[in-house]
Amino acid sequence: MLRCSPTGVFSTAHTGSFLQKQFDELHQLLVGLPVTWVPGPHSQSSDSRSHFHIIATMHIELEKLAVAVSQTVATTADRVAALQTIADLIRTSGNYRWAGLYDVDYARKTVANIVYSGPGAPIYPTFPITKGLTARAISHRRTVNVGDVDADPSYLTAFGTTKSEIIVPVFDRLNQTVVGTIDVESEMPSAFNEEVQTALENLAKEIHTLWHHPAHSASTPG
Repeated sequence: MLRCSPTGVFSTAHTGSFLQKQFDELHQLLVGLPVTWVPGPHSQSSDSRSHFHIIATMHIELEKLAVAVSQTVATTADRVAALQTIADLIRTSGNYRWAGLYDVDYARKTVANIVYSGPGAPIYPTFPITKGLTARAISHRRTVNVGDVDADPSYLTAFGTTKSEIIVPVFDRLNQTVVGTIDVESEMPSAFNEEVQTALENLAKEIHTLWHHPAHSASTPG
């Protein structure tokens, strides 16, 4: 039986296939997020553990992310600086390979990268509003969560090691027009489970005011 202490450490004394099954199920839930094995004091070998701890950080990291983003929006006057901090927070919250924030410009019919966090700049810093997974998020006005980008013909290859990607739309004040997007990529397949998706969608609501800065006005369709 898995038990959770106040520190978020899961422990068990079971061994064998039943123990492995429990870990596999938990790891599937946390796929794409940091999971650390810490052998217990009575561990006998890597193949036969009588005690071990799993540091399950998903809930804690998502809560920390929400608080940090809220503070950034409230305290950072410069829009780009705020968005850069938010991109960094998103990427590190799940140990993702890359995260970016984009403007949607209906007048120019383009999507343009504002900031990114990761090993390199996007191959397509600006691209047509009709291209990629982003086009689907904008036209359908909902999150696009792809667990296997190689199997989706809409995916615009940015990094060869990307296995899964999520695009979350950012809406205007009236919650009608998509004015921006959150783009997160992972080297793990199916990295973004339902809880992560919900957290990113809530984050999009939190940061939408950064698309209404006095010095920035996104053109809307029509």
